Amino acid sequence: MASSADGGVRRGERGAGSCQRTEPQPVLLPCSGLETFRSNRVPPEAFSAKERNPTAASEVERGVSPLLAASVIHTAVDEVLRTDLTEFKRESVEKQGEGEEERFTLLDGESLQRCFFNKLRDVCFEWQKQLPPLRPLKRFLLVSIHAIRNTRRKMEDRHVILMEFNQLFGLADDIDRAYFAIFDGHGGVDAANYSATHLHVNVGLHREIVKNPAEALKCSFQKTDEMFIFKAKRERLRSGTTGVSALIVGNKLHIAWLGDSQVMLVQQGNAVTLMEPHKPEREDERARIEALGGCVTYMDCWRVNGTLAVSRAIGDVCQKPYISGDADGDSFDLTGSEDYLLLACDGFFDAVKPYEVVDLVLDHLMQTKGVGLKAAERLVAAAKENGSNDNITVLVVFLRDPQDILADCLRDTKSLEAGDDARSSPFNFLSCEAAATQ
Repeated sequence: MASSADGGVRRGERGAGSCQRTEPQPVLLPCSGLETFRSNRVPPEAFSAKERNPTAASEVERGVSPLLAASVIHTAVDEVLRTDLTEFKRESVEKQGEGEEERFTLLDGESLQRCFFNKLRDVCFEWQKQLPPLRPLKRFLLVSIHAIRNTRRKMEDRHVILMEFNQLFGLADDIDRAYFAIFDGHGGVDAANYSATHLHVNVGLHREIVKNPAEALKCSFQKTDEMFIFKAKRERLRSGTTGVSALIVGNKLHIAWLGDSQVMLVQQGNAVTLMEPHKPEREDERARIEALGGCVTYMDCWRVNGTLAVSRAIGDVCQKPYISGDADGDSFDLTGSEDYLLLACDGFFDAVKPYEVVDLVLDHLMQTKGVGLKAAERLVAAAKENGSNDNITVLVVFLRDPQDILADCLRDTKSLEAGDDARSSPFNFLSCEAAATQ
């Protein structure tokens, strides 16, 4: 987890390429990096209009393990919530709903942010004296991420990688949780930024996160949409974003999505479809839109009211309710035979078919002798080579060691060479044969 001002989450930027590897860690972690936080307070000028990213946001990343960073942030947030927040109160506003009125209290963001960073410094200063025991992650995960602006004028994709989910939200049970998401913005980056900042928080704080994580994930999309619509009306924002997220809870995979960003699974060398994207040409989506009084027309592609090429999204306040904020979701058992999970925006899936993903990743593993660190970069390059001119973001979560995936391929190749039925192999024969000769 790369810490940031939004609560310890790595978010995608233009041309980003990185990976994460989670391995067994000692229960007591060294407090290396905490010494950079002195007990002095953050001055108000650190939050001037020209500088919205205080240095403390980057300091928490320096030399601090993701597990420790998430634990520190959770403790600091708890300290803030124990204070009297009325001093940060700005104004009360009314939210006009259908036949109902709700009142919301707005807090001054800069003052609250300064309070948080002061608490963060206090926690780090205290933990230098006595570091509390931290529960290590049990699951091995390798994550490869790559994102490019491509030929577009702006980069409107965002992504979130949060493997220290329990530590960030103080979940103390014995089940590991990891969260991944991709947001593909349109009409500006505000909706994508907002979703990348708030969706995982809504998931982590949902009352059903422990008993019914699938419901928590799905409902959090709707809540994030409602919250952003409220913000958009106040600030006259018109942007929207598709989104897809995956929450791994023990041996269960939960997914939820809005729009045409997608998630797929590769299991024993086979591409497995997990979802159907929300597009206007879908018969059920078209019927829903027309029942509300909207229309679906063809203008170089199928569009809602002649504008958007997706039928569900967070935001798009001017196109509600035709552009729905109600997410779909599903859950799957993980048996240990799964190779990897892939999340990507339409800039990738419009140019690369799911079955092509298998060969591309396998080819990359052959060339790197089982090192999957740049698998996402290889997939992004393939999408660009195939003609995609959109923003492209690809996130690959290896559920097994890439070297084991490659070893299985080579073993099946030897079986085929021994005369076994070629149909028994889940891998592409020609690709594996090439690997065996290298």
